[in-house]
Amino acid sequence: MEQIVFILILLLTLGIFSRSLLILKAKFDMTQSFAFDGQILNRIKLTAKVALGQTKILRKPFIGLMHALVFWGFMVITIGSVEMVIDGIFGWHRSFGSWGKVYDIISASGDVFAYIVLSGILIFLVRRLTMHIARFAGKEITKNNKVDANIALSFILLLMVSLIGLNVYEVVLYQEEAIGFYPVSTSLADMINSAHPIVMYKIFWWMHILLIFFFANYLPYSKHFHVFMSLPNVFFSKLTPLTFFPALDAVTQEVKIMMSDNPYAADNQNEISRFGVKDVDDVTWKNYMDALTCTQCGRCTEVCPASITGKQLSPRKIFVDLRRRMDEKHKLKTDDNALVGSYITHEELWACTTCNACAQECPLNISHPNLILDMRRYLVLEEGQAPEELNAMFANIENNGAPWKYSSEDRLKWTEA
Repeated sequence: MEQIVFILILLLTLGIFSRSLLILKAKFDMTQSFAFDGQILNRIKLTAKVALGQTKILRKPFIGLMHALVFWGFMVITIGSVEMVIDGIFGWHRSFGSWGKVYDIISASGDVFAYIVLSGILIFLVRRLTMHIARFAGKEITKNNKVDANIALSFILLLMVSLIGLNVYEVVLYQEEAIGFYPVSTSLADMINSAHPIVMYKIFWWMHILLIFFFANYLPYSKHFHVFMSLPNVFFSKLTPLTFFPALDAVTQEVKIMMSDNPYAADNQNEISRFGVKDVDDVTWKNYMDALTCTQCGRCTEVCPASITGKQLSPRKIFVDLRRRMDEKHKLKTDDNALVGSYITHEELWACTTCNACAQECPLNISHPNLILDMRRYLVLEEGQAPEELNAMFANIENNGAPWKYSSEDRLKWTEA
């Protein structure tokens, strides 16, 4: 009977999660293609260094180390979660226990990390609830964002409590015959005198697996979706120098047509849908993946010179707005709003100095300036809107072949003075 209940709950969980994935697929289908250059080996190395090694997170020594330990702990504990699903389906107990010494190492690591992750989450919650961390604030960080962060952290807290209880009562119930090795929980088990250890074990087992199922279905709608997205996003991040901005393919195509022998040939009459990015259906799937991966940690905004000097720009807001606008566009299908204008103002876009401090600092290799530049391209090429100083420069280039207001014949007149 217990197996049947578990299988039904598992199927319900997978059904809901599959629906969430289909919604995400529909949103990705709205985006444009993204040129992938291969370089698989280099990307694996980058992922191992940045995502698995947490090298960028560790730039902030204490809190970075705590976050890295929580991440590494989750990776180890996930093995136990998979084991629980198999146990629940087949009615087994510790199905990976046949791995022998390997299982002892995994179970011991999971036990130790459960307490480390619990400590880390408590520190994170205290920081969020009692300390006024500047980078946790901003106009893009609404009350719902803060509630979402606290809910996700509370889920993880309860997951660790239930896992610790599960390990403790594994030792209490089976004692010398317990499968696996639980160095910390064994010490706690010695202090427990429970009259119904099997009942407590079942309570913690079901509590833990149900929390896993609930959390998995909550994540796609939370900023903590980076739990799933961080590894693929780093894998697909740009390998070129941060200062390299690729040419706009649509412009390159137009220039090639203009320079061809017969620019008016039928083959050259393909209409360009849009130059640059106006709305979410103009961004690439990698841009949207960046938005789903963004942890809203604020490290990008914290180092942005425009933000520091009081400008409207917040690099974090660019991707928070992209995700919100995508949700709105997918729901409404057609409306009068757009990413540029309705969500992100012209002032924000032109405040960016393209210094790439945000991209350099982002722990998940999100490139903010690339998307900002594409939105600027739309403003200039489609709307003809740019700051007055740039418009003057554009006019000079068109009329004089140079950014200056003097014609080519007059440029050396200063030498005659």
